[in-house]
Amino acid sequence: MRFLLIFFILIPLTEMMLLFEVSDQIGGFFTLSLVVATAVIGVQILKRQGLATLTRANERIRSGELPAQEIVEGMMLAGAGALLLTPGFITDTIGFIFLTGPLRRSIARRIIRSGMVKSMGAGAGAGNSNFGFWSSSSSTTSYRGSRENRGGNTFEGDYSDESSGSLPGSPNASDSQNDDKID
Repeated sequence: MRFLLIFFILIPLTEMMLLFEVSDQIGGFFTLSLVVATAVIGVQILKRQGLATLTRANERIRSGELPAQEIVEGMMLAGAGALLLTPGFITDTIGFIFLTGPLRRSIARRIIRSGMVKSMGAGAGAGNSNFGFWSSSSSTTSYRGSRENRGGNTFEGDYSDESSGSLPGSPNASDSQNDDKID
């Protein structure tokens, strides 16, 4: 927590000092132009990279796999967008590093391998969903999509609402069965 506080105080101060230094060297107008240009160029690259990552994630979902790599990359791209829109050269540099495909993929793989992000496993979603991220209780097994489990047994059954009192043997159940018969 202290690290974050120091980070959020130190980075803006360093950014301002660097902006003032660059402004002294090349002038205020050109410094402002550089800041705006990096934001515009970064957003254009971000759109392209984001769509490519989304396409890869959709392909992995269609093949029945959990797109963990793509999800982490998507979060990194969101962070890159925020950094690129923040005025300053240090944040722009970090943002462009996150936009660089091979570097982003390498960092995302390291994050996944370190265990900071874990997948839900096949049993999630039925009342115990935690979206699978940063949870110590989620399994690290791969997602088993519906394509993998198609060879299993199929069970058929009837559904009855217990709260309405229409259980077998109850007075309402016999009345509803008699209503269905035509004399």
